[in-house]
Amino acid sequence: MLPRRNSPESLSEFLNYLAKTDCDGGCERIPPLAQLSQQLNISVASLREQMEVAKAMGLVEARPRTGIRRLTYTFRPAVVQSLAYALAINPETFNAYADLRSHIEAAYWYQAVNLLNEQDHQDLRELITRAFDKLHGQPVQIPHAEHRELHLAIYKRLNNPFVTGLLEAFWEVYEVFGLDVYSDLAYHERVWDYHARMVEAICNRNVTVGYDALMEHMDLIYQREKKPVSQAFE
Repeated sequence: MLPRRNSPESLSEFLNYLAKTDCDGGCERIPPLAQLSQQLNISVASLREQMEVAKAMGLVEARPRTGIRRLTYTFRPAVVQSLAYALAINPETFNAYADLRSHIEAAYWYQAVNLLNEQDHQDLRELITRAFDKLHGQPVQIPHAEHRELHLAIYKRLNNPFVTGLLEAFWEVYEVFGLDVYSDLAYHERVWDYHARMVEAICNRNVTVGYDALMEHMDLIYQREKKPVSQAFE
């Protein structure tokens, strides 16, 4: 393990330990709590509490046979925890987060789509095909999984864990909010018509045309008639 630069003093002993040790290639084993408590000079009880925080943040996992393992950093778990708390206090908070998500996608659109390669283009086209197959099938199915996968796939090559985490957190609460429920077929077809325009523009390197389609698509979330936000969490 290679030492890292000093971490902020606000970090707990366990988080500071994680921050100061390298994790090459993803995961690594963490010493047993009894051993680590001596190394960090804190009690096992305090260390266990700190580890629970790290688990909630998605920084480590603990399993009976494999023990404690450090995970590759992701921003999503911490955002989801905070967002879930905000929604429990006031479900209308989702509207503010949805607005943030829209601005994030708009701000990173040009950078994101210019990083996509030919295989990414093919994958996006396949998502469009799968979605319309569901919409035109018997019975009709909502292509919610494809909706989530499409939007995240467009931004996947940014290599920015904070952008990715914020976008992933949106989809974590999307179902709770109730936007994945069936409305009318015409609405879903309209949504996917916009998606198809976005994807074709991406594949043809017409990024401005795709951006315009994205903006029109985002407006649909505000035009859609839905139950009050507070009822979505009952």
